[in-house]
Amino acid sequence: MLKIGTKAPDFALSDASGEEFRLSSLRGKKAVIYFYSKDNTVGCTKQAQGYAALYCEFTKRGAEVIGISRDSAGSHARFADKHALPFILISDPDREAICAYDVWKEKKNYGKVTMGVLRTTYVIDEDGVIIDACDKVRAADDAARVLALL
Repeated sequence: MLKIGTKAPDFALSDASGEEFRLSSLRGKKAVIYFYSKDNTVGCTKQAQGYAALYCEFTKRGAEVIGISRDSAGSHARFADKHALPFILISDPDREAICAYDVWKEKKNYGKVTMGVLRTTYVIDEDGVIIDACDKVRAADDAARVLALL
């Protein structure tokens, strides 16, 4: 996990509509970047719905919400449509941002060890500096926790 106080790595990746999105385009605004493993899984859906329910509150505080996973832009588009997600979903199939933000980790599930995305949330200030980082994320509570921080 990246340390608080460090510069957030920039990236240029496709959003759900297939358009290029650069983190640096948000300079002057706060950014909440949350990394998750897969569209339409139970925990990831709860987390996304939490951010969707509070999205207006995030924008009132000058923050943009960005969800990142290895899913394709098409998968993100279907996920966003199905759950009326108003925020940016980024496709990172080659793990560019995932590795830059140090969230590609060894995971254990029912005794089986695999590599995957560790659910992690970063809050970045208007100057592109990480002001909060959490890798002990509870999917259902993440959005409320971050909003309280802002």
